[in-house]
Amino acid sequence: MNDVVTPEGESGGVDRANVEAHKIGSNIRKVIIGKDDAVDLAVIGLLCQGHVLIEDVPGVGKTMLARSLARSANCTFKRIQFTPDLLPTDITGVSVFNQKSGEFEFKQGPIISQLVLADEINRATPKTQSALLESMEERQVTVEGVTYRTPRPFMVMATQNPIEYEGTFPLPEAQLDRFLLMISLGYPTVEEELAIVENQRTAHPIDALEPVVTAEGVVSIQEATRRVYVDELVKRYLVAIIEATRSHEDISLGASPRGSLALYRGSQAMALLRGRDFVLPDDVKALAAPVLSHRIIVAAAARMRGVRSQDIINGLLEDVPVPGAEARSRAGG
Repeated sequence: MNDVVTPEGESGGVDRANVEAHKIGSNIRKVIIGKDDAVDLAVIGLLCQGHVLIEDVPGVGKTMLARSLARSANCTFKRIQFTPDLLPTDITGVSVFNQKSGEFEFKQGPIISQLVLADEINRATPKTQSALLESMEERQVTVEGVTYRTPRPFMVMATQNPIEYEGTFPLPEAQLDRFLLMISLGYPTVEEELAIVENQRTAHPIDALEPVVTAEGVVSIQEATRRVYVDELVKRYLVAIIEATRSHEDISLGASPRGSLALYRGSQAMALLRGRDFVLPDDVKALAAPVLSHRIIVAAAARMRGVRSQDIINGLLEDVPVPGAEARSRAGG
């Protein structure tokens, strides 16, 4: 097997996009302390034009992460509090009859925004949850036969509590598959929590947070991300990982082709964030768990043994051959 080939020539604005992306991440870290990996994943979601599901216990900063990202990128921000009585039209919008004009007028819903926070998404009924499907995949909403485009950039960040199941409706696989990444923040360390307390002693730091890029600048970064080079060997490597999820004995449902595309786009963004205009296998490995853990269904027998989807993915990364490893081994031997 040959080593991974990297392109020659211009970086296509990747260096400048890297600087702008780091500005966004650094700005968010003024509010979200000690969670650098989670912040990077949120930025990667934005660069990929993808959507992010944040699953964690209450009070660890899920909503603040979404608000900080929106403010840093100077994007319009709407928050939807998902509850059992929320209706699809509360999300997409509704046509209202105007008695003066004698015509129906469309009153757009909160989904027509650049960054949308679907807070506690699993508290709404499946009918209401499905109102997000069209906008997340096709970046448009259709109301009474009329289609309305969402603005650019467009991103949905959803939150859910992994331990509270009473009164909730688990997201179906079709909706989980539309999230590019799943993020978990986790509890801070003692030192990080002391810094959080000190940081909010007189006011919340998000109140003073200023934008560091424009919404148009975000679109430019997204376009630069798509120009990051991915070698044929790396493409085959990431597809091999996806294929391995479909034949693993502990997985009852493997990742879909949308998972391959998500891993491909995410690896491009990871490479850009690391200052490169080409993707390495390490970028693919770093994104495998956040991209795939919510896309696979662990078999019942494996769940009984306490096997988690992330454990399976980590095992697959050890089993699937890495491009160039054989050639490097021969060269070193």
